[in-house]
Amino acid sequence: MKKHCLVSASVVLALVLGVASSARADEFAVDPAHSGVVFKISHLGLAWVNGRFDDISGSFTLDSDPNRTSFSLVAKTESIDTNNAKRDEHLKSPDFFGAKQFPVITFQSTGASPIKGGYRVTGELTIKGIAKPVTFDLLGGRTAEFPPGVHRTGFTAEIPIKRSYFGVGTPNPALGDDVFISMSFEGMKK
Repeated sequence: MKKHCLVSASVVLALVLGVASSARADEFAVDPAHSGVVFKISHLGLAWVNGRFDDISGSFTLDSDPNRTSFSLVAKTESIDTNNAKRDEHLKSPDFFGAKQFPVITFQSTGASPIKGGYRVTGELTIKGIAKPVTFDLLGGRTAEFPPGVHRTGFTAEIPIKRSYFGVGTPNPALGDDVFISMSFEGMKK
């Protein structure tokens, strides 16, 4: 009887540990080589000026419990690139992003709920030290193994913001207030 209780206790312990380990969240580090944050803004209502941030990083956690799913992304303002060096220097100046005083743009999620094809994410976007709440659909979540042994998943989102909300630039009829951000990122499982 004692042996049977010992075996049963061992089986129960193994099951509990197995369930606990399978219930663990998956943590990912953003792969900057396969991720990007691009934006566009209207110039004179005639055409779009496009740009990107070349230096991005972050991490995210995916869990079967959406309350434990989170996303954190960082873009270095100094890495802005609109394919025009003079404009880029102006964008880095205090007139726009103030890259020396505010070296990063951050997004930190505060909630995520499953939707078809991804998550509806809420969180705080901080630009120039000004944090504002944003909500957007983050689509994706497909997985791949590349190279062998490296597990990846990725997401994309489109986020419209108003630059005036974050004190980026002054009101100007030549430059639109609406900025359309597109981000796409891959994470490598830690």
